[in-house]
Amino acid sequence: MTESKHSPGRHFLQIPGPSNVPDRILRAMAAPVVDHRGPEFPKLTHRVQEKLAAVFKTSQPVIIYPASGTGGWESALLNTLSPGDKVLAFETGHFATLWKNVAEKLGLEVDFVPGDWRHGIDSKTVRKELDADPNGEIKAVLAVHTETSTGINSGISAIREAIDSVLHPALFMVDAVSSLACSDYRHDEWKVDVTVSASQKGLMLPPGLAFNAVSDKAIETSKKSTAKHSYWRWDEMLTNNARGYFPYTPGTNLLYGLDEALNMLNEEGLDNVIARHARHAQATRIAVDAWGLENLCLNENEYSNSTTAVMMPDGFDADELRLKIFERFNMSLGMGLGKVKGSVFRIGHIGDFNDLMLAGTLSGVEMGLSIAGVPHNKGGVQAALEYLAK
Repeated sequence: MTESKHSPGRHFLQIPGPSNVPDRILRAMAAPVVDHRGPEFPKLTHRVQEKLAAVFKTSQPVIIYPASGTGGWESALLNTLSPGDKVLAFETGHFATLWKNVAEKLGLEVDFVPGDWRHGIDSKTVRKELDADPNGEIKAVLAVHTETSTGINSGISAIREAIDSVLHPALFMVDAVSSLACSDYRHDEWKVDVTVSASQKGLMLPPGLAFNAVSDKAIETSKKSTAKHSYWRWDEMLTNNARGYFPYTPGTNLLYGLDEALNMLNEEGLDNVIARHARHAQATRIAVDAWGLENLCLNENEYSNSTTAVMMPDGFDADELRLKIFERFNMSLGMGLGKVKGSVFRIGHIGDFNDLMLAGTLSGVEMGLSIAGVPHNKGGVQAALEYLAK
């Protein structure tokens, strides 16, 4: 058996999620499990729900499942739609494609607008597609806010305006897994009917919790759904949550961690958290530009706050670069997914992250580019540091 070699220092987990889990949250999660049917448990449930709703910027319910973000997708679709219903979705990247695949497996008809993986959703296309549907056959519009695989944001408010401009009755569902607590997000103001998110990104938790923030319209529509399911039912969750309980065993220790994560966001201030993410994203892009490399995202108005996808020069493999960086510097970068596998690497700047951590991350990338013999200009790190020092 080959013995593993000790690598001194901390591991730099710079993928776009799961993000680093702060010690405060780990300590909170280490508390003893309590009776989830006992008289004290509702205090935790109600406290978490109130603080979580503020992050979604909603006064409406946020349903919590022990699940991944994929479970959140499935719950959103099963509760509001029926087999055979038509939905409108957009190919902005790997995760938009996966959500489309889930919808198809549930028996939905998906009008999947093709994309180049370098742009977000065009609100004009949304308007055109819905305007061509005068009978309201499209029952829902699916949009990924931050496409993790490409580092591209789609304008959710602009999509909402497009839906309203043609007076279309479709539900509006948004994946905010990689944008919640990283970018500005406004569930109520943007009239989103179901926002799907998860615990392991901007909320700084391990994977294991999925969220559905739901509108009154979505709840009313769910009463008419003929989809067959049990675990994902909103009605049982809402009834039990109102009393502070869950219809089945919740992820108690993850809820402890979520409570502490929300405390940390409140202490820093949500606006400050979002501004910090934007600042680190900009510093990363400055480094990429200085290296002479290309951002996968072509539209500067669609840059993501949580991840930057960097294109490799022709003839160079991103996964080989990632492996060299891991072996030499004990740092994990995000791999290219789907259509961009091998051609991009992704730098995560998400969650509990500060200037010095970013400086170390960019240093590891610049040294890795040299070791791997990837053509680039020197000085990306210095350019980022000068920006951060302003």
